[in-house]
Amino acid sequence: MKPFGIIQGRVIGAAQLDEVRQLLGAHPDWCRSRLSVELCQRWELRGAGGTIKDMACRNLLLKLERAGRLRLPPPRHGSPNAHRNRTLVDVAHSTEPVAVELRALSPLSVTVAPRGTADERLFNWLVSRYHYLGLRSTVGENLKYLVRAADGRPLACLLFGSAAWKTQARDLFIGWDRATRERNLQRLTNNTRFLILPWVRVPYLASRVLSLVVRRIRSDWEAKYGHPVHLLETFVDRSRFHGTCYRAANWILLGATQGRTRNDREHCIRTSAKDVYVLPLTRTFRRELCR
Repeated sequence: MKPFGIIQGRVIGAAQLDEVRQLLGAHPDWCRSRLSVELCQRWELRGAGGTIKDMACRNLLLKLERAGRLRLPPPRHGSPNAHRNRTLVDVAHSTEPVAVELRALSPLSVTVAPRGTADERLFNWLVSRYHYLGLRSTVGENLKYLVRAADGRPLACLLFGSAAWKTQARDLFIGWDRATRERNLQRLTNNTRFLILPWVRVPYLASRVLSLVVRRIRSDWEAKYGHPVHLLETFVDRSRFHGTCYRAANWILLGATQGRTRNDREHCIRTSAKDVYVLPLTRTFRRELCR
């Protein structure tokens, strides 16, 4: 029988579904969160830092309910995504043109924007206001970077989040099979947003920013999530951009997507083809990712 889902390489099949039903029958007072925590503990669904995969488990439960496999208790609270997607408040910032040589802005400052801080509020506003894709809720492991000039003026924003579920060019480059990919996907991260603010016109700034972030992202990721990342990826919309800054920063062009979204597991969402770029962070990245 085809499995209902896979979390952290663990197959969720009929036996696990029966276990969920038994828990629901034995504990009618449990909320969805309590059920999810119990399942994470029973099935050892944990990240490298020991944190339970609560959201991944809840997403699976919702899929099972939508498929008619079980009935979950009614939600007790509104969706946390409703809070994440609330209307952002304008954050005051200068839009004075910046058109100088790169050295005039140095040394550049690259900082992580922690959740709930003034830096995150600024990051969220700038990306939602000025990036052509806007800013949707960030689910799962992610890092937000703010880049400033030496005088403190914001210049750029970068968001790294979950890697694409499946990309042929990338997967062939790494050399992993499906089971290994599902087990180690969290060891990759995708540069889902890269914004040079529209009033900033500084030659070579974009590639310099990428290089500075690459130097620190492994340690930043491990500090936040308890495990490093070994490979970066990004998708460049060829109808809008040429990927020049990624190539200048030594990213590798692998090919193009097949015209589906990053997490289209059902092969039913069509979109424009994008160029696939990757950047290994260590010489042993294949060995680390194919364990």
